[in-house]
Amino acid sequence: MITLAAANVYSQSVLTTPMTDYYTKWKVKLPEKQQYPAFGDSLLSFSNAASRSRKYVIAPFVPITYDTFIGVYEHNKRNPKQVVVVHKQRNPLLTVHGNVMYDLFYQSSVDTPVTQKDVYQHTVQTSLELTYKDNYPIRLNFSTRMGNSSLFRNLTDFNLQYTNRDFKNAMMKKARGWDAGKYAQLEELQQLRAQVEAKQLEINKLKKWKSDPALLQHIIEARERAYYAKIRDSLEALNKPDLRIPDLDISKRKRSDGKLSDLEEKSKKVNESADSVLQRFNDKYAAVDKKIDSLQQELAKLQGVYKQQENIYNIRKNALTDVLARSKNNKELADNLKAMNLPDSILPKGYKHLLAIRTVGVGRLLVDYSELTAKNISIFGAQAEYNPDYYVAFATGRVDYRFRDFIFNDNRTKQHLNLVRVGKGMRDGNNIILTYYTGRKQVYNFNTVSNNGTPSPTNLSQHIMGLSLEGRWQLDENNYIKGEIAKSSLPTYARPVGEHEDAGNGIFKLGDHSNEAYAISANSVLPKTGTRFSGVFKMMGANFQSFSLYTTGSSQTGWALKVDQPFFQQQLTLSAGIRKNDFTTSYQQTNYSSNTVFKSFQATFRRKKWPTLTLGYFPSSQLTKMSDTSYAENLYYNLSGTASHFYYYRGIMMSTMLTYTQFYNKQTDSSFLYFNSKNMVLSQTVFYGRFIFTAGGAIAVNPEYNLYTGEGGVQYKMLSWFELGGGMKYNYQTSFNLTQIGFSGNAKITIPKLGEIAVMAEKAFIPGMQKRLVSSNNGRVTYIKTF
Repeated sequence: MITLAAANVYSQSVLTTPMTDYYTKWKVKLPEKQQYPAFGDSLLSFSNAASRSRKYVIAPFVPITYDTFIGVYEHNKRNPKQVVVVHKQRNPLLTVHGNVMYDLFYQSSVDTPVTQKDVYQHTVQTSLELTYKDNYPIRLNFSTRMGNSSLFRNLTDFNLQYTNRDFKNAMMKKARGWDAGKYAQLEELQQLRAQVEAKQLEINKLKKWKSDPALLQHIIEARERAYYAKIRDSLEALNKPDLRIPDLDISKRKRSDGKLSDLEEKSKKVNESADSVLQRFNDKYAAVDKKIDSLQQELAKLQGVYKQQENIYNIRKNALTDVLARSKNNKELADNLKAMNLPDSILPKGYKHLLAIRTVGVGRLLVDYSELTAKNISIFGAQAEYNPDYYVAFATGRVDYRFRDFIFNDNRTKQHLNLVRVGKGMRDGNNIILTYYTGRKQVYNFNTVSNNGTPSPTNLSQHIMGLSLEGRWQLDENNYIKGEIAKSSLPTYARPVGEHEDAGNGIFKLGDHSNEAYAISANSVLPKTGTRFSGVFKMMGANFQSFSLYTTGSSQTGWALKVDQPFFQQQLTLSAGIRKNDFTTSYQQTNYSSNTVFKSFQATFRRKKWPTLTLGYFPSSQLTKMSDTSYAENLYYNLSGTASHFYYYRGIMMSTMLTYTQFYNKQTDSSFLYFNSKNMVLSQTVFYGRFIFTAGGAIAVNPEYNLYTGEGGVQYKMLSWFELGGGMKYNYQTSFNLTQIGFSGNAKITIPKLGEIAVMAEKAFIPGMQKRLVSSNNGRVTYIKTF
């Protein structure tokens, strides 16, 4: 029977365990004979031709890519041996994590600003994280939405994208779990460890020999014999005293002298023999002590070297995390990683190029390049950015302009974007980039009127193109400035007669400045106070065209400033912003020139064991359909504040939230029924065992009427796979003295390996066209599978 004397797994000691006890506890079946090292559940076994018996090293953990096991086993007590086994686990070619969701939502009535009945909507959505060979992450998102509404669009989108941010995060995750002892490439550390353990084993053997009871008994017996030999004659004389009268005959006395001499010689030999035995024991004991001292000195040196090497690898581990987190750009990161000489399991093949690829993707993408070319434009197409120490990027696809085209199911102008960028330097550092953009764009707004006096959305687009030169200057680690100049093609109405079809001529007419635009921006951080400043200023000629704004036929200037300031060790953060003419919309009037200045403010207070407080004042917008061919978009300010607290009371977990909202809009500029409304909502949640209790109340005050509501609900987790809940809501409307009660119910079932199925039904009330609350029956069925 082989007994495991000691084992070391990732430098963590494992208790000495006989194999029989291990089988009893973990119920591990004895693996069949095998030629190479292999895993038997949590048991690593190996054999070789020189030994018929099987050796075992217990490794009770889940291995990762490269695992090194260092263990000591005893074939017999006199001949302990050390083993080092390296096992490389095969990773799957493709690892998939993510979720799949199906949602069916039904509404008997739809809230303002549009009115529809019996609207249902199906949504299928999936978000997947694909990892190729455990090193190369790719994201796949798919979504399709369809329903019976004549207003809302049916949409199907997908996105397949790689970003160096995901790749960097994957390396960061590996770096956090990285340990030098896990990798077979670090042979020097393993060899030092083996030498340390061998020296320690030899010292232990010698100490064991010194403390052996049999040896100690031999030494005691040798000392007793030596001592007895020295005092034997005296003892014999004391025990047998000679009382005879001595013979005075001289001749007889001579004969007895020979016998006395023989006895003395024999006694001398016995004494010498006892002394020699004791001396041999003493000499051997002293030699062992000397050898132990020598081995301990060697062990101390080896332990010092081992500790030094271990510290080096630990420093490399910490340095790797710092490099990943603090490198200013991808080129600096790639250079630092190369200098560290890390194993392939941390740095996969092609990591330099993968870090240089900022993004590459197909499907639904967001194009965000510069203020004067394309900023926050949603396209359906392809996009790529590559930035080692030079910069190359392109984007092409069909344009869905910002979020508004995702809402209404009207005839939309066909638009597309093609853009190429080349430059020198790092995009997040010093650079200079030239951009060429072209395509077809909705130049005018939806309210543009044709010659016959009616809006014509289908004729609002035209072919545009332009050039932009952008530069970024990194002043220091905390400050940078960006500048951009652009020149575009002329609008159709501004082109000379006979050149209406030639859009490119306007770009090279240097004497015409009406189709030019300029922008400058700056960002700054003050490390001592934590203050952040950002600002931008833009000037756009009357005939300038780009995908970032709409042509209004008038010169425009816009600017924006923002300041963020923390106080009290980051517990209080204040943010303030101000901007002029920075709001562009396809629903603004032609020849529109705005001088409106928008203000915004936000304060956030967070402190441990205190309520979290937020206060914000910012502009909002509302889109209203005035007729089948006309829309209006109105702006107004919002004031919002919240106080939330998560706490324990007498061992019960609770959550409290108070919210206040006020809309500063008027009835004349909004079809929102709660114009100039003040709203306050208080909610309380109690988590008690398998129950979740909720209660709340709300007050809505506006010039037309007041609305008071109160509600309560309970959620009960009956089983680990079944959850049930319900609630009621009380509504009282003052002007009409209406009292209405709504209710809701929900259930959720979790099926192993299949997913979650949730259902919800409610009878709710929404504002009607007569300013009365009208009934709305809603229902939802949702399926979610996470893997």
